[in-house]
Amino acid sequence: MAKLWFKFQRYFRRKPVRFFTFLALYLTAGSLVFLHSGFVGQPAVSGNQANPAAAGGPAEGAELPFLGDMHLGRGFRDTGEASSIARRYGPWLKGKDGNERAKLSDYGGAWSRALKGRVVREKEEERAKYIGCYLDDTQSRALRGVSFFDYKKMTIFRCQDNCAERGYLYAGLEFGAECYCGHKIQATNVSDAECDMECKGERGSVCGGANRLSVYRLQLAQESARRYGSAVFRGCFRRPDNLSLALPVTAAMLNMSVDKCVDFCTEKEYPLAALAGTACHCGFPTTRFPLHDREDEQLCAQKCSAEEFESCGTPSYFIVYQTQVQDNRCMDRRFLPGKSKQLIALASFPGAGNTWARHLIELATGFYTGSYYFDGSLYNKGFKGERDHWRSGRTICIKTHESGQKEIEAFDAAILLIRNPYKALMAEFNRKYGGHIGFAAHAHWKGKEWPEFVRNYAPWWATHTLDWLKFGKKVLVVHFEDLKQDLFVQLGRMVNLLGVAVREDRLLCVESQKDGNFKRSGLRKLEYDPYTADMQKTISAYIKMVDTALKGRNLTGVPDDYYPR
Repeated sequence: MAKLWFKFQRYFRRKPVRFFTFLALYLTAGSLVFLHSGFVGQPAVSGNQANPAAAGGPAEGAELPFLGDMHLGRGFRDTGEASSIARRYGPWLKGKDGNERAKLSDYGGAWSRALKGRVVREKEEERAKYIGCYLDDTQSRALRGVSFFDYKKMTIFRCQDNCAERGYLYAGLEFGAECYCGHKIQATNVSDAECDMECKGERGSVCGGANRLSVYRLQLAQESARRYGSAVFRGCFRRPDNLSLALPVTAAMLNMSVDKCVDFCTEKEYPLAALAGTACHCGFPTTRFPLHDREDEQLCAQKCSAEEFESCGTPSYFIVYQTQVQDNRCMDRRFLPGKSKQLIALASFPGAGNTWARHLIELATGFYTGSYYFDGSLYNKGFKGERDHWRSGRTICIKTHESGQKEIEAFDAAILLIRNPYKALMAEFNRKYGGHIGFAAHAHWKGKEWPEFVRNYAPWWATHTLDWLKFGKKVLVVHFEDLKQDLFVQLGRMVNLLGVAVREDRLLCVESQKDGNFKRSGLRKLEYDPYTADMQKTISAYIKMVDTALKGRNLTGVPDDYYPR
């Protein structure tokens, strides 16, 4: 071997031109291999896929908006999507000549911080009213709900947003960096001049002072989401007809307060605490007391004898809170007793609430849901159907994000869950870089990952719905927003499609246990809009496509809040 290598060296020393020629050929070959690798994974398209209109697209004969260069085969390794990306997008992403459409305009670009600041201030004025500066004692807080700190980026809007999301009536800022939430103010009002510290993340804005709170009264979108400590305010309700059956435990409390009634019902292990003047009633949500017909709160506006700022209801109209006691009537789950004769998909674009919908379905039916994939973290959280093969027939429905014709036609029916693309894209981006309940890092949002993600995933949001509407055999469309707003009715529709008879009491139980283990905290919401003008323009075109397709099948179009920009 040594002799052979010696001869090789001597040959090129005598003929240097040959050496450099060989080197040039080697480098050229390497470059060709590198260039070729950039195009691997871009599938060819058959003739009938080249023309979306001919394939039965959303609008016959209409030209679809550009859906962009998908960079197929890249960036999907973490979820195993490279092999199926082509069938997900289907024929909708091709031009009439069968070639990929031109790349969308660059999503990069400077953020307009001044404009965003103005929009944020407008939102603050709409949703909150400043009511004054208050004394705060570290031993006895003025606002006694959730609190959090950020000594670098605290802003007034951020504090208000997080308190409002959790249903609190008041938000207070202190030391320029601390945020406190509460259902009532338990402190003395002082001069506004004593709140004199600038917010750490917002120059020119005041965020309290030393042991002083700048307090805002929040205009909640849903008053029913209010909290009192660990209890959730459910509203004012008329006294049920058969009180002893509807709310079986009662105690007289001459010095009535919300705390006393909630603590009493919690100790008795009931999820509902109903205040009726000087009486405290405990029970479960049932058909006798379903908590669906709320009354005007003024009917319950009798002050508590031991609490100046709170209402304790009347003998005829009850103030109801939900305690932290878990309602176990809907917690049992099992596999189907016999193999199912039909496969029903729970189909959605990633980030559209599929895991939450599975949680609701399992509580409502008592049966495990399955998955087209396998996710160990979901299995460990209690989704035991995750390990079953999706064709096992032992689960009530199967989670899937697929959207190719072959994959869709493998199912006998489907629940198609659709969510606002602006929210769904951000949710999936957080999951991709932070896990099911985590968050993407600031560097991911500001780096190249976010614009590339939108460029790849935004078209898929549209084609996912279009493909299921076209190829699905029996499709029930459920909007994520409607499910949040009217869970009882929408979940009932979903359960009916699954062919399971469910007691109404069980559905009422689901309402009180609806969050599950996969709700992200709002403490790390972005303080700016990550969508550029180009992104918004493109996504709006996709929304119009889906809206047209839904209405073309005599279905309700997309909700109005899909157009927030």
